[in-house]
Amino acid sequence: MSDDRRDKLRSLSINRDEEERRSGGVSPVMLIGAMLVAAALAAGAVWFLTGNDGQQAAPAQQTAASSQPAPVSNAASAPGETAPAPAPRAPRASGLVASGYVVARRQATVSAEITGRIAEVLVEEGTEVEAGEVLARLDDTRAQLDLELIDSQIAAAEARVRSLEFQAREAGTVTRRASSLFEREIASEAALTAAQAQQSSLEAQLRAARAELDSARVRRTSQVDLIARHVVRAPFAGVVIAKNAQVGEILFPGSAGGGFTRTGVATLVDMASLEIEVDVNEGQIQRVTPGQRVEAVLDAYPEWRIPARVEAIIPTADRSRATIKVRVALNERDARVLPDMAARVTFIE
Repeated sequence: MSDDRRDKLRSLSINRDEEERRSGGVSPVMLIGAMLVAAALAAGAVWFLTGNDGQQAAPAQQTAASSQPAPVSNAASAPGETAPAPAPRAPRASGLVASGYVVARRQATVSAEITGRIAEVLVEEGTEVEAGEVLARLDDTRAQLDLELIDSQIAAAEARVRSLEFQAREAGTVTRRASSLFEREIASEAALTAAQAQQSSLEAQLRAARAELDSARVRRTSQVDLIARHVVRAPFAGVVIAKNAQVGEILFPGSAGGGFTRTGVATLVDMASLEIEVDVNEGQIQRVTPGQRVEAVLDAYPEWRIPARVEAIIPTADRSRATIKVRVALNERDARVLPDMAARVTFIE
């Protein structure tokens, strides 16, 4: 191929390097696509900003309007109208907190008044009893035998009294007959005197026999009471929290206990008398007044707030701890409140 022909063919070809150099190395199609994407993003941003502002403007205005305080009218009240009273001040905790324990005002270790061997115990821990209910019995075999002896003595005394009554009536009849014969001078004065003496003696014996009969009846009454004391009864309604004796042990109220000797049968608590006793620092006692509202919380139930009140302030101080004891009465009765539970109270202003 000649050089001229080769030059003509080279002049007809497209020089792509020169084209890219003119367009900066980026094709027109790519430039157009990038411009379209940028325009779409700009339009979306404008719509988002203007649309949100329009939707949120009304709520914002409403919130601002509701947060403004209501205007106060300075106009005078109409005749006959009264101005609204200010709202009462809500009670609040004074910040004074004291700790203590649940105690019972009525608690007793129940026992018999006599010494004896325990024959029967009818209660256990947790038993609810009524006033007068039998808790235990002592062995009363000897007391029953003594009662039978007294009954026989009463029967003998009654028989003696009846016999002397017959004799006294007979002696009275003899005395009246002797007196009649003496008046008619048929009998001697000695016979009359003897009849009168016999009648007086029988009447004296009759009085003595009646006194013995009354004494025997009093002894019987005493023995019946003694037998009744062999039965241990509840002095008040409550719950047994401790069983202190067993069958076969000796109950001796006057002893110190120990071994097989017991001073009491059971410990009884009146659950209706439960209250809280707390110790208040004597420097803070002026912030406590009788009847003051109190909020109590038991350590066993920290979320349960029990309404209560100050029942009394014990008029004495503990010198060693510089505290004064305060009794707090519970306004609510609940089976969850038990003696000796730890409690914390907050005094309310």
